Amino acid sequence: MRHPWSMVKAAYQVVRTIRDPERLEDIVELAGVLAPPRALGRITEGLRSIPSAAEALRERPRIGPVDVAALRTLPPGTLGRAFGDHLLDNGLDLAALPRLPARTDAEYFRAHMLEVHDVWHVLTGFSTQVAGELGLQAFSLAQLGSPFAAGILTGGLANTLLFAFPERDVRMRAIVRGWLLGKRARLLFGAAWARMWERPLAEVRASFGLEVAAVEALLPPVAQSC
Repeated sequence: MRHPWSMVKAAYQVVRTIRDPERLEDIVELAGVLAPPRALGRITEGLRSIPSAAEALRERPRIGPVDVAALRTLPPGTLGRAFGDHLLDNGLDLAALPRLPARTDAEYFRAHMLEVHDVWHVLTGFSTQVAGELGLQAFSLAQLGSPFAAGILTGGLANTLLFAFPERDVRMRAIVRGWLLGKRARLLFGAAWARMWERPLAEVRASFGLEVAAVEALLPPVAQSC
């Protein structure tokens, strides 16, 4: 049973995240609330039935230290160059993320998902704005059935209703795009991205069935907000 104070703190973080969905520190802390150990155990149990995921849970590849300057010397169009540009353009510092342990399958799942979040941004083409973050969580939910992703989407829709209703079309379009991409693609979980920096981004997307252009073509342009 959760301590009452931890439940109060979690509720406060949920409310604060709904009000300001760009607070990374709250979102990281909410992972333990929205995806507790029991839920992670169910996810990893399901992943063991998928050969690529089962291999990842055995080998537990990590991103490791990222040299942004080195990545930006790679040829344009490579995964590593796109990732380095993404980090620089958005003012992101991966060293600021907590280095989580990965002693168990559940711990590895949490650590891996935190580390690869921005790699998935590059692969899926989602921005780091609120709509893009919601789209990426829809992608994650489609791929993994993560309660954390479902919780963030719920909070994002609440934020849209209460504080950003004119953004409803662009956010819902991103969510639909993420869900379709996630359902059509091969499982991304557990891939050793650090070994793929020099590969062309288009080639990596194709190898995972990430039909970015095809899904984009299915969706109508965003309607003018009222």
